[in-house]
Amino acid sequence: MVKNIGFVSTRLAGTDGVTLESSKWAEVFEQKGHCCFWFAGELDRESKKSFLVPEAHFQHDQNVWINDQIFGKKRREATVTKLIHDLRSFLKTQLYNFIKQFKIDLLIAENTLTIPMHVPLGLSLTEIIAETQIPTIAHHHDFYWERVRYSINAVNDYLGMAFPPNLSNIEHVVINSAAREELAHRKGISSIVIPNVLDFENPPQADVKHTKDFRQSIGLKPDDIIILQPTRIVRRKGIEYAVELINALQDPRYKLVISHEAGDEGFEYPEWIQEHARQHAVDLRLVKTRVSDPWAKHANNKDQYSLWDIFPHADFITYPSLIEGFGNAFIEAVFFKKPILINRYETFVRDIEPHGFDLAIMDGFLTKKTVQTVREVIESPARREQMVTTNYEIASRHYSYAVLRKHLSSILVNFFGEHVPAHMHKVVSFLAKQLSHDKQRP
Repeated sequence: MVKNIGFVSTRLAGTDGVTLESSKWAEVFEQKGHCCFWFAGELDRESKKSFLVPEAHFQHDQNVWINDQIFGKKRREATVTKLIHDLRSFLKTQLYNFIKQFKIDLLIAENTLTIPMHVPLGLSLTEIIAETQIPTIAHHHDFYWERVRYSINAVNDYLGMAFPPNLSNIEHVVINSAAREELAHRKGISSIVIPNVLDFENPPQADVKHTKDFRQSIGLKPDDIIILQPTRIVRRKGIEYAVELINALQDPRYKLVISHEAGDEGFEYPEWIQEHARQHAVDLRLVKTRVSDPWAKHANNKDQYSLWDIFPHADFITYPSLIEGFGNAFIEAVFFKKPILINRYETFVRDIEPHGFDLAIMDGFLTKKTVQTVREVIESPARREQMVTTNYEIASRHYSYAVLRKHLSSILVNFFGEHVPAHMHKVVSFLAKQLSHDKQRP
């Protein structure tokens, strides 16, 4: 039976990991005939299936002010508590309207119940899940205890309640084994590991015109060699190591291209990276045009480049991250059959490295041996072909859509058996009426 599936997050637009994985999940669901709908503070999805609520965005003015008052502090003022609950109440009404309008059978909370970037949204979603008992998958990408900036806070009561909540109608999904162990230890919540995946059964098809236009848009010459850093510009991505690698290669043809936008965690690190590149005489190219999610077929801006327009140009991929929940850029590089340098971050060591991928490796610092390995891979077509073919075959076995289909089908059977509970829409409609007095924005 067809099910209406509602994805909920603060932002479902662009190329961050949460957005990309939600798109892949939706593609797998839709291949099975289900219908997917979207609730967030920023959306680039099909408008008729979207429920846009700007107040749900983590960068909305009210939420930014709240976060300034509750993180890095141990005490919160009563006025802050009031605003949290005013915004929670407003968002709760909007979520009820979303569920009612699209007759949602299953909710998927994309990191919304995981990291407290938007506390009122997490609280409102938790209350709705408890009140309606609607089947819910909490898809966890990175928990608050994994981020230093959340370690001192004035909302431990809310973190205990909603990040994540321990409710019987929630299936918890994490993206690595360490997260599964920590969730069980800290919250007593069991979960399953579903790694990030790509459709390895269907190799990527690049748009030739767009890829050519992209290269011209950042001023590259035909003989330039692109070293691509396909990540956001945030501290934990370790981009300084990519700068140092290109400096050590000592070839003016090598250009460092960073594909994603800056700003999610401020602009100090992006500014420092640009200065770091200048000091090391590295030609750094930032993609100024916004890069879109390649799965978002109905993106609002038709002139955007997709990640799929950028990867085909890369001669080599750098991924020297210090911390990753999984590592989308890693699996994307393998998907496009690109050689890659990777830092041995914890999740890679525990969950990915044992599969036997053929990679250029660094372990917290860049050595002359690693630099020489990168040079040999770039300059030897035979070595490069051997590396990327081996990696594609390994990833096809462990990180394909087939893996995702198996897990999601199992979860749906656990929730619904052979049919969708007919009472669910009646429950939502009744509770939505109870909230009808709270339709005014805070």
